Amino acid sequence: MTESNTESALLEVRDLKVHFPVHEGVLIQRQVGSVKAVDGVSFTLQRGETFGLVGESGCGKSTTALAVLKMVNVSGGQIIFEGQDIATLNESAMHPLRKRMQMVYQDPFGSLNPRMKVGDIIGEPLVVHGVSRRSSEYKQRVRQLIDQVGLLPDMAGRYPHEFSGGQRQRIGIARALALNPALLICDEPVSALDVSIQAQVVNLLMDLQRDLNLTVLFIAHDLSVVRHISDRIGVMYLGKIVEIAPRDELFDHPRHPYTRALLDAVPVPNPIIEAGRAQQLIRGEVPSVRNPPAGCHFQPRCPLADSRCREQRPVLTSHGLASVACHNV
Repeated sequence: MTESNTESALLEVRDLKVHFPVHEGVLIQRQVGSVKAVDGVSFTLQRGETFGLVGESGCGKSTTALAVLKMVNVSGGQIIFEGQDIATLNESAMHPLRKRMQMVYQDPFGSLNPRMKVGDIIGEPLVVHGVSRRSSEYKQRVRQLIDQVGLLPDMAGRYPHEFSGGQRQRIGIARALALNPALLICDEPVSALDVSIQAQVVNLLMDLQRDLNLTVLFIAHDLSVVRHISDRIGVMYLGKIVEIAPRDELFDHPRHPYTRALLDAVPVPNPIIEAGRAQQLIRGEVPSVRNPPAGCHFQPRCPLADSRCREQRPVLTSHGLASVACHNV
């Protein structure tokens, strides 16, 4: 699958921007700048594909996901979902489309209403969108979803606090699947779980993706999890995507200096290999998204940076199977 193959794409994001205004003053406020959380992001998701989005905390991964779902205001660019640009749609126009795109959140407890029983939580999307109007259809669908995510039927009458973290995340997944969405966005769905439970939830998502032919945008900072579940991977840095490549290509032949540094930071289980391998450490701190560097955003920390990097912003260009935003690749 390539970035140029847009005919079969379920989702195409073009030059997406999400800028949050910064104000000063108490009685009279004035805008003095903006936080460029997402600043010109472009990628496509083919039908049935799992696209992983990785990067450091604060790089704009979650904001990108929220923008795709129109849960934050979009400052610029296009979000083409099933052939329709939804970037400028208002809430009433978005309502019927929300059945086709759903989200699994990072916090498996905070995303569930503690006062609602699990069966009601899972069935709430059916009520909101007027699906399964008859009581028998509603109950049958809820039972089906509970079974689909590996929970027991009698759990429908319990409250979220009675479940473990992994079970709560299964509840969140069941709720997201209630309306048979075409696009499922998973925003770090296993980062709050124990390592042993992470594998179970990731394997469940992979099984559901295969069985239901879901298209998945999977956001995470754990590279091993992303490698296990993704078909292609995009690497973000300071509001921009710096590299997109098929999973094995990115891990075996990383091209962007930031991608190489991220992979070098992953420890190797063998202490002898770990002690002897060369590592490219990233120097300095992440610049402010309110005041990003000129040229390439990564240039103040990049070992390959030159005068061109400091003056001219690179764009994603094809290099074999990968697309990379770097002047020195």
